Amino acid sequence: MSSLLVFPGQGAQRSGMLQGLPADIVQEASDALGEDVRLLDSAQALESTRAVQLCLLIAGVAHARRLACTPDYVAGLSIGAYPAAVIAGSLDFADAIKLVSLRGELMQQAYPQGYGMTALIGPDLSSVEALLADIHSPQMPVYLANINADNQTVIAGSNEAMKRVAERIKGNGVAKRLAVSVPSHCPLLEQPAQALLQAFVPLKAPRITYLSSTRARPIHNPEHLRDDLAFNMCRVVDWRGTVQSAYERGVRLQIELPPGAVLTGLSRRVFEQGTVIACEGARLDTLQALLQEEERRHR
Repeated sequence: MSSLLVFPGQGAQRSGMLQGLPADIVQEASDALGEDVRLLDSAQALESTRAVQLCLLIAGVAHARRLACTPDYVAGLSIGAYPAAVIAGSLDFADAIKLVSLRGELMQQAYPQGYGMTALIGPDLSSVEALLADIHSPQMPVYLANINADNQTVIAGSNEAMKRVAERIKGNGVAKRLAVSVPSHCPLLEQPAQALLQAFVPLKAPRITYLSSTRARPIHNPEHLRDDLAFNMCRVVDWRGTVQSAYERGVRLQIELPPGAVLTGLSRRVFEQGTVIACEGARLDTLQALLQEEERRHR
């Protein structure tokens, strides 16, 4: 049996999320960025895509380091892939800070207004895909962005197109606009992804198995990992498939890094056996004991 650390994506952020983190990691992040990262997590600052993504990276790495245990797998949803790659040993933290800063800027500049993402709860995947095919047009683009669970998907596109989708599913589901101001995980972000790829540093082979949330399988090759990180902003996230893949590989302990517990709720539908837990609300020594126990079983 194995363990998995998962890192949340945009939408999980909240003001004050960097407060109380170890001073050394805050300083390390500030030095890499060339600015005080403690100014990034105010409610006003978090209106910026760049600030949100940097805060999620810093918080994820900080809390994973506090666990001081080595999991068997790591995975992250969207921006969560970057702290996952850092903890896997493939990407230096300072390099991740610089790349995520650029990633956020590129995404923000591409669609500064009029676009975003909406979660759909209720309709199954085939129904959502049929609806998107009916509404999508070059003037009013809308795409499938995330497959989170059997009856939970996320769409990305123009505000008007998402509004039409929401109107069409009334009575059969719920549409909830997410706190994401760009249309992630769809072809609209192909050009920013290409630009980000050019800025990438060479990566190392992961010491901990990295599960891609777009391919729903492990990546071991550094070049493939670089491609995965650069282009995950414009590829559909199959989180349901990623968790299923982990479970089929023997994972029986999943720990979600802060902030929030959204991924914990989604994974409970897949984990028929084992433990799914979020760091928030749990004692550090409890989480460490769970990881150590899973490590003993794995031996």
